[in-house]
Amino acid sequence: MIGIRRLVLFILRLHRVKSMKQYSILCGLFLALMATGCAAALIGAGATGGYKVATDERNADGMWDDSAITTKVKNKLLKDHTTTAMQIDVDTLEGNVFLTGVVETEQESKRAVEIAKNVPGVKKVTNNLQIGERTFGQSVDDTVTGSRIKAQLVVEPGIRSLNIDVDVHNGVVTLTGIVDSSEQRKRAIEIAQSTIGAVRIVDNIKVINH
Repeated sequence: MIGIRRLVLFILRLHRVKSMKQYSILCGLFLALMATGCAAALIGAGATGGYKVATDERNADGMWDDSAITTKVKNKLLKDHTTTAMQIDVDTLEGNVFLTGVVETEQESKRAVEIAKNVPGVKKVTNNLQIGERTFGQSVDDTVTGSRIKAQLVVEPGIRSLNIDVDVHNGVVTLTGIVDSSEQRKRAIEIAQSTIGAVRIVDNIKVINH
């Protein structure tokens, strides 16, 4: 396990991946790939660019602006005493903010949306938050499901897996990212739908045709 951790840390340093969420995803993905004999695919993916950034269809300015918006939204959620920021995942694509996760009340969900809308640069907020709770056991299951999906996306021909963010909460899989063809989007959704543990798919994938 220590050897795997060191290898993943090496890949992250190489490609300047700073998010702990991305670290967790890559760790789970590497373990899943080890189990399926596809570990080389992760290393190969790492050699072509950092998670969601180097292969993204957005230009450099767009990616920078989206990253800044995500950071601002997360910071405001952390400072707000009515939201459990650690339970809310924030993704931004071309100024459109996507909120994913599980919160306890409808009021908390609405507050999170309100906070995101008031951040400069935000064009639209999509609320994918679930109302309820997630047990520790379900959280573990969700991590495994997400790792399985990422492992399949990595080895799928024609899909730039690093462009697609995979979040799983209570079996609900949310796919967020930008791809360059409707075929890639369709295939990514099919992979998620066919994965054990996935109960529903939320499609936040945008197609940019060149």
